Amino acid sequence: MAARNKARKRAFQILFEADQRGSTVRTVLADWIRLARTDDRQPPVSEYTMQLVEGYAQHIERIDELIATYAVGWTLDRMPVVDRNILRLGAYELVWEDATPDAVVIDEAVQLAKEFSTDDSPAFVNGLLGRVKELKPSLRREQEPREHQA
Repeated sequence: MAARNKARKRAFQILFEADQRGSTVRTVLADWIRLARTDDRQPPVSEYTMQLVEGYAQHIERIDELIATYAVGWTLDRMPVVDRNILRLGAYELVWEDATPDAVVIDEAVQLAKEFSTDDSPAFVNGLLGRVKELKPSLRREQEPREHQA
């Protein structure tokens, strides 16, 4: 498994665990890092996993707003927990991370949905993240300081 793929899967697991525990993603990330240092059976948390989790934490409100806005027929609360957290990670990476091509981000999210969720989830994840990708230029403009906008 490629390093970035593994990092994404771990970041998803951290987001999922935080959601299930009602905890913050930063708390769960710190727990994972601490456990990896004290238990040889636990793999270390990669830099990219930390980058994804921290980045998501910085934009959590906007990401949840985007998902809630474009998830036709679903509220965040009613959405399956697995799907919600795959979408959170994918939306963060699409809008705020430039190192990975958009098609790869979407494909990786769909693969996570295939592995961890229902038969309907891959199409749902693909469709919603595809919409976020289409809106990416306008979403990025929203992030720019007002004086830099044309």
